[in-house]
Amino acid sequence: MCGIAGVIDPKIENIEKAITGMVAKITHRGPDDDGFYVDKSVGLGMRRLSIIDLSTGRQPITSSDEKLLIFLNGEIYNYKELRLELEEKGYHFKTQTDTEVILHLFEEYGEKMLPMLRGMFAFCIYNIETRKIFLARDFFGIKPLYYLVNKDGQITAFSSEIKSFLALPEFQPEVNDEAVVNYLSYQYNPLTETFFKDVYKLPPGHYLSINLETNESHIEKYWSFEFNQDETLEEARTTTKIQEIIRDSVEHHMIADVPVGAFLSGGVDSSIITTLMQKICGDKKIKTFTVGFDDLTEGREAEETSNFLGTDHTEIKISADEYFSILPKAVYHFDEPVADPSAIGLYFVAREARKHVTVVLSGEGADELFGGYNIYLAPFAYNKISWIPRKFLEIALTIPFPFFGKNYIRRAHNKLEDWYIGNASIFKKEEISLLWKGRKIKPLSLSPLYKKINSVSDSSKMQFIDINTWLVGDILAKADKMTMANSLELRVPFLDKDVASLAKTLPDHLKWHNGVTKYLLREAFKEIIPETTRNRKKLGFPTPVRNWFNAERPDVYQRILNNKYIKENMDMAYIQTIINDHNAKTVDNSRKIYLLLMLALWYDVFISQKLKVESYQVNVNSV
Repeated sequence: MCGIAGVIDPKIENIEKAITGMVAKITHRGPDDDGFYVDKSVGLGMRRLSIIDLSTGRQPITSSDEKLLIFLNGEIYNYKELRLELEEKGYHFKTQTDTEVILHLFEEYGEKMLPMLRGMFAFCIYNIETRKIFLARDFFGIKPLYYLVNKDGQITAFSSEIKSFLALPEFQPEVNDEAVVNYLSYQYNPLTETFFKDVYKLPPGHYLSINLETNESHIEKYWSFEFNQDETLEEARTTTKIQEIIRDSVEHHMIADVPVGAFLSGGVDSSIITTLMQKICGDKKIKTFTVGFDDLTEGREAEETSNFLGTDHTEIKISADEYFSILPKAVYHFDEPVADPSAIGLYFVAREARKHVTVVLSGEGADELFGGYNIYLAPFAYNKISWIPRKFLEIALTIPFPFFGKNYIRRAHNKLEDWYIGNASIFKKEEISLLWKGRKIKPLSLSPLYKKINSVSDSSKMQFIDINTWLVGDILAKADKMTMANSLELRVPFLDKDVASLAKTLPDHLKWHNGVTKYLLREAFKEIIPETTRNRKKLGFPTPVRNWFNAERPDVYQRILNNKYIKENMDMAYIQTIINDHNAKTVDNSRKIYLLLMLALWYDVFISQKLKVESYQVNVNSV
């Protein structure tokens, strides 16, 4: 695991200085080592967190003819199997790394080798002879990859984190208003262009090729998740398949030459991962970690599972003051604001875990692939009122004041596409029209995604939307950024291509049954995890921000109200009303306030630079 970066701008006078500065910005991603390649027109570099082949795995790794070189951020879990195939074809290896396997696969198959990989990755391969760069990002977007475009539309740099571009004198950060407006609804940026103008994300399952001779670039999709639901699947046989495939995935994800632990929230997903890890390790206790807060914790649930399995468990508790004090650093490491309060809990538990292990496994992705969010049950509930004449529902919606069930009626009355944009929806369309006073911006339309899945149920459509938006924009963003901020590698066995190949075939009745989410996943592991854990509702490091935002925290509100960007582009009287109503406890506006706070902090860290946190360095104990 590491962070990679590259600069390919011919106008830069000192390429070596530029790439050195870019790589220094992501030292936290790899405190163990660095590596560089520089010629007259390109500078490439990386920071390494040593996980596999600690002694000979330094990058870049070159091909035998010295024409190709590679920098990798990630892990390939089937690299040993792929290596054997390559050796049979006559390839010779000088290291024991998964990085070298990718390089030789590329020599043999070109971009067609990408679907062969089983893992998480963002890598760069440079052909020194043809002066072509090849960049690729993993299937689900577990690992990030950004690129910078100049005014002529040419790609001039890339990196694992946006902050690397701040090392380039030519890069002057500007706010992308389109990202901000969409963030108000989604709580993250769902666009390809980031919060920074001219900085883009390479989408999951895509590769990017750049010809340095012509300055031409090309982006292409090589993989996507598509449902192939099989109504003939037998429950018993499919249950066995789930057990076998997920165990195999966990076993592959545990490959490392350093200590490996697990995040244990007490919910079913992390409990399945932890249970399988402990079974694979036998008598050796694995280390598990959870986080709670002074007035809200799921430590009891996590401890129950830990005691059942016999893991070496650590729980930490965070106070409100600790939480708020770390927010600027968290925003810095995020690059773009993500208004998910649980992300900060992840930062703290990652910091603790890094004192004991270098790698952790976690349960991200299970809800998206196996249908775990409670909101997926909504279409089944709406069917129960389908007998009510539409005109009566329309009359109820015209009532000018809120009442219990009004949102339920609104959703049941409208098409799914009209209201479901993913697992979070903070400011509604009508609220944004009151809040946003900047230039008129058309919100992102998810119609292209919905058109791809016309034939499946509304619940499966919701899954598909989340896999393509929420999963990469929120869940995986916080997983990568908050753990790598502490030089900790997080692995997600549910987001394995073999697991996904099975999950996409599951029909609705094996995902949702009698009001139970993730039905077949729960059934598959009912014999090895505690019954109370198997039946537990979705947890995931909950955060008590509702109570923390109150009249006793005027500094938090002033950060929002005094922010230059917010004052210039939003209705301050409307924001003050949101704050006042929340403090009066007439309505819970905590998520809206949190979203605005993270935006204000982001602006003050990266644009106005009132908050200086970039000098922050990770200090970890040896493990």
